[in-house]
Amino acid sequence: MQNYLDFEKGLAEIEGKAEELRALARQDPEMKVDEEASALDAKAKGLLEELYKGLTPWRKAQVARHPNRPHCKDYIDTLFTEYTALAGDRNFADDHAVMGGLARFEDKPVVVIGQEKGHDTATRIARNFGMARPEGYRKAVRLMDLADRFGLPVITLVDTPGAYPGKGAEERGQSEAIARSTEKCLQIGVPLVSVVIGEGGSGGAVAFATADRVAMLEHSIYSVISPEGCASILWKDAEKMREAAEALRLTAQDLKKLGVIDRIIEEPMGGAQRDREQAIAGVGRAIGAMLKELSGKDAKTIVADRRRKFLEMGGTAL
Repeated sequence: MQNYLDFEKGLAEIEGKAEELRALARQDPEMKVDEEASALDAKAKGLLEELYKGLTPWRKAQVARHPNRPHCKDYIDTLFTEYTALAGDRNFADDHAVMGGLARFEDKPVVVIGQEKGHDTATRIARNFGMARPEGYRKAVRLMDLADRFGLPVITLVDTPGAYPGKGAEERGQSEAIARSTEKCLQIGVPLVSVVIGEGGSGGAVAFATADRVAMLEHSIYSVISPEGCASILWKDAEKMREAAEALRLTAQDLKKLGVIDRIIEEPMGGAQRDREQAIAGVGRAIGAMLKELSGKDAKTIVADRRRKFLEMGGTAL
C-alpha cells in the first residue's frame, strides 16, 4: 500500500482514480477504461515530476522519514551475502536499534553496521524507532575493533532521528558512548564508508558517519538537530519547522556544497519509496565505488587522510 505525504494529496487523488477504474474493469471485463486510466497515469507522472523537481528542505525531511523507504535491514538483505549478525556490547545488553555483523559485499568480506527503524508498529517499538542506546554504540565500537583487527572494510548505514535521550540511556553513559564510537571511527586503519539512507540525526548519526567517504541519498537529511527541535529552541514554536529546515542546511545538496559529504546518490522519481529495488541498487553501486577509491591504501595513510578530512571541514565558504 502506497503511503502519501501531505504535499502529495493531489497525486493520491489522481492515482486513486486510476486504480478505481482498473478495479471496476477487473469486475466487469467489458468495461473499456484503458484510455482514461492511461491519461490519469500520464497526469500523475507529470505531477510527480513537478512535485519532486523542487522539493523544499522541509519536504525533503518528510520524504527522508517516509515509512515506505527501504531501511537498513532491506539494504543488508539485498546487497550483502553471508551476513552473520553479532549481538551485544559484552557489557549490558544487545541494542536492537543497531544492526551489525560480518558479511560479504561483492563477494569480499566486510563489516556492516547500521541503524534500523523497523517497518511496522511491532518492529518500530522493538527497534526503538532507530534511536540507539549506549549499548548500541558500544556494539558498533566492538564491531569496528573486530574489522580493524582482521583488516576488513567497514560500511555503515545511517538512519536515525538521533540517539535515544531516555533516563536509562543517560545513566549508562549515552554521550560517552557516542564519543567513543566517533573516536573509533577516526582510529581504525581500514576503509570506512558511510551512507545516509534516511535521517542523519545529530551525534547519533555522526558516531557512524565519521568516515573516509560519506554519501547521502538524494532526499535524505543530515543535521545537528531535527527541524522541529531547532524551531522549538530558536522560535519557541515547533510549527516553525519549515523555517528551521531552511536554516539548518540539512539537504544532501547543501551538504555536498559545504564539503560535509562526498557523494549524492540519485533516487528514483518520487523518492526511494517509489522504487525500492532501484534505490538499493544505487546505494550498492555507490558503496562499491567508494571502496574502490580507498583500495590499496595502507592503514597509516587511511587514518591520516580521514583525520585531515575532518580537521579541514568548515573551510568551505558558506
